[in-house]
Amino acid sequence: LTSIALCTPSSNRSSLHTYCSKQLTAKNLCGSIRLLYAQQQPSLSFHDMADDEFQDGLPGAKLFGQGVSLTYDDVIFLPGRIDFGADQVDLSTQLTRNIRLNTPVVSSPMDTVTEGTMAAAMAQLGGMGFVHYNMPLEEQVAAVKAAKGAALQQTARGGEPSVGADGRLLVGAAVGTREEDKQRVTALREAGVDAVILDSSQGDSGYQVSMVQWIKEHCPGLDVICGNIVTGRQARHLIDAGADALRVGMGSGSICTTQEVCAVGRGQATAVFQVARVARAAGIPVIADGGIQNSGHIAKALALGASTVMCGSLFAGTNESPGEFFEQNGVKVKKYRGMGSLEAMKKGSESRYHSDTQAMKIAQGVAGTVKSKGSVNDTLPYLMQAVKQGFQDMGSSSLSRAHEMMAGGEIFLETRTGAAQAEGGIHDMHSFDKVRW
Repeated sequence: LTSIALCTPSSNRSSLHTYCSKQLTAKNLCGSIRLLYAQQQPSLSFHDMADDEFQDGLPGAKLFGQGVSLTYDDVIFLPGRIDFGADQVDLSTQLTRNIRLNTPVVSSPMDTVTEGTMAAAMAQLGGMGFVHYNMPLEEQVAAVKAAKGAALQQTARGGEPSVGADGRLLVGAAVGTREEDKQRVTALREAGVDAVILDSSQGDSGYQVSMVQWIKEHCPGLDVICGNIVTGRQARHLIDAGADALRVGMGSGSICTTQEVCAVGRGQATAVFQVARVARAAGIPVIADGGIQNSGHIAKALALGASTVMCGSLFAGTNESPGEFFEQNGVKVKKYRGMGSLEAMKKGSESRYHSDTQAMKIAQGVAGTVKSKGSVNDTLPYLMQAVKQGFQDMGSSSLSRAHEMMAGGEIFLETRTGAAQAEGGIHDMHSFDKVRW
């Protein structure tokens, strides 16, 4: 009672004590205090309620500044105001400082995801593919040349093809940071590669800084993507070194066990927001790599600040991914493995995890199978149309506008409980068919 009285104007304290002293129970006393206190508060008008102390959602800076590691499923975007059609949403974007794409999606440099066929298909659809380097140099060069030389095709549902200044499809490739990788970079540049990724699970290293500086000196004009990283501090180091784009993600992939094995990483939603916050100030694009399971995750990653998303599991098992289909328990499947799996390390990917000099190899990924998913020519256009509808619901007519809104605190989010996540998915059905389009 004393605490409530101290928060009550002095002119009303006498009536408060008199009124409350007539109540005989603790329950009645508390109820009476609440009633009297509410009666003495100024009433809010309809428009004043929008500025009330009870916030209707949180801007990104406040949500992601609480020291909690959040994944894509942990957050939900609140709807904005719609005054445009979904087909008017512009998803064109910068992949790097100097490379622009019509479709904000690239395929991962994994040996069960991207070789020449996938790289060509991604570019035909307005995106871009990065050929893995878990193979001899000659084979990687051949894959890049095959993709660069593919005939241009305008697909019925895809965006404009990604074409470079040479009139050929845009193609990227991954390389390591060891001394022998300098020869690989030189050969890929001669083959016409448009950008290289310095492929490492932990990219904030002297190895990457040295390699970026070497490439900038010996291969001027070749864009270099650095990573992987998950913090703003790491971003500053690589931006200062000369990175043309940053790859974000550590331990969030479906086949990755880095967070479990090494206890290092970050929830992907938090990682994308924090790195993009720093990179945006320097004008450096961000690639959200890992944790993408559906179109909603793509929309979230892009709205949180990523300029593109990199997908592995979404494209594994497609017609264009490497490997042959086979039957497993009556199901048509393809192999899919993490580059940190022991199986992949045996072919050479251990340098990505700084394990090539260690006697004992510690796996940071698994190998397995995924179901057949058809062609990326069907999958990617569907994903992009769904993302456009998501942006429409957010009230953002373009990817660049979404970044402006996020940076300016105009987009509001909330975290979701486990029950809210369950409610947001399909539930209480005896059976159903999930037809995507």
